[in-house]
Amino acid sequence: MRKLNFIFLLLIPVFIFAQPDYTSWDKFLKKHVSASGYVDYNAIKAEKKTLQQITQQFSAQTKVDLWAKNERLAFWINAYNAYTIQLIVDNFPISSIQDLDKGKTWDVKRITVNGKKYSLNNIENDIIRKQFKDPRIHFALNCGAISCPPLLNKAYLPKTLDVQLETQTKNFFTNKLYQQISPTTAKISKIMDWYKSDFGNIVNFINKYSIVKVSGKTKFEYLPYDWALNIKK
Repeated sequence: MRKLNFIFLLLIPVFIFAQPDYTSWDKFLKKHVSASGYVDYNAIKAEKKTLQQITQQFSAQTKVDLWAKNERLAFWINAYNAYTIQLIVDNFPISSIQDLDKGKTWDVKRITVNGKKYSLNNIENDIIRKQFKDPRIHFALNCGAISCPPLLNKAYLPKTLDVQLETQTKNFFTNKLYQQISPTTAKISKIMDWYKSDFGNIVNFINKYSIVKVSGKTKFEYLPYDWALNIKK
């Protein structure tokens, strides 16, 4: 009897802390997202059920708060990106995500996880930014627009999350679509302005990831933000 009880106790954590299987989400991204982060919304709309099954898997998770840090962060990044794609596909064709809900689509609580309703802003600001305090997440979350950091065409995984975030951030700062940096003038993404409190010393943060270095004497400007849909053509 004691032996049976011991075996039962060993099995409990496996059940409670079970993680989502990102295999389907990873396969989906590799199929429909280009290496540069553009999304084939036309193809996704044709097989909408696959995406619905993926987001339903995210919604069904019940013990997210009990997972380890990287497990939680990977989950919420993947969920944010999946629900953003679903939002666009549900309303496709559109020219911009800003066309939805009079530009306030990020505030609409249409996402359910473990029976609780969330908006995209809830996930980004109240969970990801508040709980993890990692500025690199801004280059992993994709809002479906051309000027948003490119969508990674693979799932974020707990074991590789740090490397993935580091790579995404470096890629963002070496791509002239998002940043145009010289020692004297740095034209940078408005993300750096909207979330400036997350980045700390802006010069130090940029110099950590940019090949071209800046200084306190560098003049900073913000690039226009292109809200056109990040559609694969």
